[in-house]
Amino acid sequence: MTDLPAGCPVNAASPSLQPVASGERIAVLDVLRGFALLGILLMNIEALSGPLDLAFTGIDVRWQGLDYWADAFVYVFVQGKFFTLFSLLFGAGFAVMAQRAEAARRDFTPFYLRRSAGLALIGLCHALLVWSGDILVMYALVSLLLLACRDAPRSWLPWMGGSVYVAGVMMMLLIGAMVSLAAPADLQQMLADAQQAIAQQRQVYGQGTWTQGNLQRLHEFGSSLGAVVITGPEVLGMFLIGSWFAGSGALATPERFPRLYASLRWVALPLGLLVTLAGVVWKPYLVPGIYTLPTTAAMALVTLGAVPMCLGYLAWVVHWRARLGWLAPAGRMALTHYLAQSLVCTWLFYHYGLGWFDVLPRAWQLLLALLLFALQVWISHLWLRRFRFGPMEWLWRAMTYRQWPPMRREAGQG
Repeated sequence: MTDLPAGCPVNAASPSLQPVASGERIAVLDVLRGFALLGILLMNIEALSGPLDLAFTGIDVRWQGLDYWADAFVYVFVQGKFFTLFSLLFGAGFAVMAQRAEAARRDFTPFYLRRSAGLALIGLCHALLVWSGDILVMYALVSLLLLACRDAPRSWLPWMGGSVYVAGVMMMLLIGAMVSLAAPADLQQMLADAQQAIAQQRQVYGQGTWTQGNLQRLHEFGSSLGAVVITGPEVLGMFLIGSWFAGSGALATPERFPRLYASLRWVALPLGLLVTLAGVVWKPYLVPGIYTLPTTAAMALVTLGAVPMCLGYLAWVVHWRARLGWLAPAGRMALTHYLAQSLVCTWLFYHYGLGWFDVLPRAWQLLLALLLFALQVWISHLWLRRFRFGPMEWLWRAMTYRQWPPMRREAGQG
């Protein structure tokens, strides 16, 4: 990445790397992060309000009427699409930081390792003390592989990203094939283990204490590490694609890429939706614990369809970026709000909070998510009038730059 695209936010005169000032930011990145933050909440609220192992299982057969259609909407239009978008934006941020380091003629690797370590620490606290569905630890681990790809030619990045992502899908199919070869007794045991895990989550989070929840989260964290063989390549693939979007200037100066964005809006998005619908129609409900080849093949279609749908969403947000500017403050505080979503929802749903665990209908879950996100957008606008960063963004920057960034916004500062 030797040539810097027009519009890239760098400060070549700076003698050292510093936190990005508001005037140096790529504005559409913040809008996209705010948009992705909404999708992440719409996706995660099912796993926050009930057993984690009952979420992300397609269109759940227990729902009826409006709740069924709410679940179907999330599965088709949300699940997997915003996770990939968030991953893409992480990769885009990596490319921007690498370019700023190059412009400042500073060694990027130590800075980036500190950044990844800080994210891992924050993610571990989130995963072990708040909610088992954390993605930050995965991001921190995979970010090390992204660093190893830094010197790859820019034109290779989309192809590398797509290939790595597909490798994760192929691993999913391989696991499905191996499970399909298992004896019937083994399949029954897998199903029984899954049901026992769901019952344990209901017992601990629905009736247990915070300490019991921590022990359960520690157990689930160990189990979740096995998903790295599938989720890891998917995350890395989107990181690489996001690095191309930022490194090429497609985000800083989207007007230079009209054909790309038109193709993503009118070709990629409908194509991804068709592939997704094929997987949904094939297996609308995925029984927890049963990951045979037919099930994983349907999951693979949904996972593959998520990428062009994600890119289509990105293209539409870029197209409407001026009208969606109100999302930018939430995007600037994305880490704070991601963690806050878990804190608020576990307080609402877990027994050591208000105790609404596994009782809220699916449609009401989505309404609650929309209300919570609206509150977060409002808070973001108020907060950033006085402060330069969100609280967790400030802490993460302090870990990364080994100094305490000024928090309060000076009078007249933009």
